[in-house]
Amino acid sequence: MTTVFTNATVIQTSSPVDVIRGVDVVVEGSLIKAVGKNAASSVKADKVIDLKGKLLMPGFVCSHHHYYSGLSRGMLIIAGPQTDFIQVLKEWWWRLDRGLDEESCYYSSLICSIDAIASGTTSVVDHHASPSFIDGSLDVIAKGMEEVGIRGTTCYEVTDRNFGLKEVKAGVDENIRFAKACDAKGGLVGAMIGGHAPFTIPDEGLDMMSEACRSTGKGMHLHVAEDKYDAVYSHHFHGKDIVDRLDEHHLLGEKTLLVHGLHLNEHEIELLNERGCFFAHNARSNMNNHVGYCRGLREVKKLVLGTDGCGGNMLEEIKLAFFKHKDEGLPWWPADFVSALSRGNELLQFSFPGTRLGRVEPGYKADLVVMDYRSPTPLARENLCSHIVWGMSSNAVESVMVDGRLVMESRSFPGLDVNAIYAKASEVAKALWKKVDRIAP
Repeated sequence: MTTVFTNATVIQTSSPVDVIRGVDVVVEGSLIKAVGKNAASSVKADKVIDLKGKLLMPGFVCSHHHYYSGLSRGMLIIAGPQTDFIQVLKEWWWRLDRGLDEESCYYSSLICSIDAIASGTTSVVDHHASPSFIDGSLDVIAKGMEEVGIRGTTCYEVTDRNFGLKEVKAGVDENIRFAKACDAKGGLVGAMIGGHAPFTIPDEGLDMMSEACRSTGKGMHLHVAEDKYDAVYSHHFHGKDIVDRLDEHHLLGEKTLLVHGLHLNEHEIELLNERGCFFAHNARSNMNNHVGYCRGLREVKKLVLGTDGCGGNMLEEIKLAFFKHKDEGLPWWPADFVSALSRGNELLQFSFPGTRLGRVEPGYKADLVVMDYRSPTPLARENLCSHIVWGMSSNAVESVMVDGRLVMESRSFPGLDVNAIYAKASEVAKALWKKVDRIAP
């Protein structure tokens, strides 16, 4: 399949950022073949799309998501006090994830993938939990991603919070099984080795996760110091900083993704930088849970942006991340946040070896977004990042291509009955909420 975009204004969001007007973009199969003026003049295309000057840019990456939260929006349950973060987990999220079954995981994956695509997000790094349905759960998440056509990775968050070491082993086994299956199958969905948070993983569990990373070649995906409790727990029960503990278990490296990190100290940030770890900032979730702010954010070398389950809209996330940082009185510019958002493509390359992502250039994967963005001011290389943070929104997303296939065209999803999916998801959510209401914290 050869698709040609003509009369495009190409936007490059990774360094060096750029705005290139009046060019053709040729896509053959899953790859970008050519970019330039009259690049399509001798191409026999199966489909030609005249963009008439609209923007064509790399798709966005959500570098930390929780698809299991997809059916939680407006959840009607009776919950007890939630005056601190641990109460929020016990009264809300840990009850929800214990209620998830195969059907609710599947519809969570479908609607989270559709919502992400509709906002221009072409790749999602998911972090899954469903303690009552562990074995095979990652296959169900992957199925929803594949049916919608989003690129993604997923993993199971290892924890002992419900059933002790038996649950730890089940989570590790699911991560290993799924990672091997992904390697054998290939395609749009990859794997990592997941863990919930250090305060719910004993040393034996960290050793199992370390061996899982070694045997599969995958990186670890783990919450750290989202709340001060995690850091205090590590000092009280293990006598050391969280990142030092992880390092002693050989869990830090260039494929590692650490999430939140609000209460890491300077030494810990230096160590994770030294080990080459990625660090996911989730501004909306942090504000919602009132857990504080990572004031060392500017010191992180491999910063990426996620949502922690607050949807897949990265144009919304980057705005709130920027404004919250400014509200904290800390200096940083739109370009710094655009750089972090784009860096998610570097993280993805470990799940899809040999794949080039994140630019509109020959040889890169055709994960692209068409934006009907109308600006009342000049759009140029020098102010592109300000336009992304201050002006662009998901309302301007018109079409989305992933791996060379148009998964959304003119705001419609070819081959998907979106209305039927959302109607069924609402039924599944209602049944899930009833189940959750019966689960004690």
